[in-house]
Amino acid sequence: MYTLPALEYDYDALGRYISKDIMQLHHDKHHQTYVDKLNAALEAVPEWQGQPIESLLQDLSAVPESVRTAVRNHGGGHYNHTLFWQWLSPTGGGQPTGPLAEALEGKFGSYQAFVDEFTTKSLAVFGSGWAWLQPDLEIITTANQDTPLSQGLDAPLLGLDVWEHAYYLDYKNKRDDYVKAWWNVVNWDYVAERFKK
Repeated sequence: MYTLPALEYDYDALGRYISKDIMQLHHDKHHQTYVDKLNAALEAVPEWQGQPIESLLQDLSAVPESVRTAVRNHGGGHYNHTLFWQWLSPTGGGQPTGPLAEALEGKFGSYQAFVDEFTTKSLAVFGSGWAWLQPDLEIITTANQDTPLSQGLDAPLLGLDVWEHAYYLDYKNKRDDYVKAWWNVVNWDYVAERFKK
């Protein structure tokens, strides 16, 4: 059975950038629902239970057709959000340092140019989806709860949830305000750790 991972910080730890109400709704309701529906779907194919979620998402064509859509949607939601909570930190924000900072500057010309491009692509996602920074430092987007893994790509270094459930209570329909605020809580230490690997 897949389980909801506990947050490593309090619901109100992200302060004025992402509220306690959003965190409780996003983590306890939305992410929990992905976990519950993934587990329910896999009850019909018990031989597929207990596998690492990455394995299921990396080869969706091998997943039985009867549960493939549920694994894609709910498994993707579980995987994406499990990472998302780690990309947030009460002591986040600022800029990356070390090899990650050097790589971003080499790729984009400056940290701010990277932020601008990532923000632009995040705002351009139509409807619900995600923006990702990949290990090759390409910025891509996916719809709904699709993951880079299911596109044959490596696990992302950084991802931003731009579903309305991630920000609507705080920012209403102003996704741009949410994205701007999110940069203040990005856990660059975790991103750098993933980049190093």
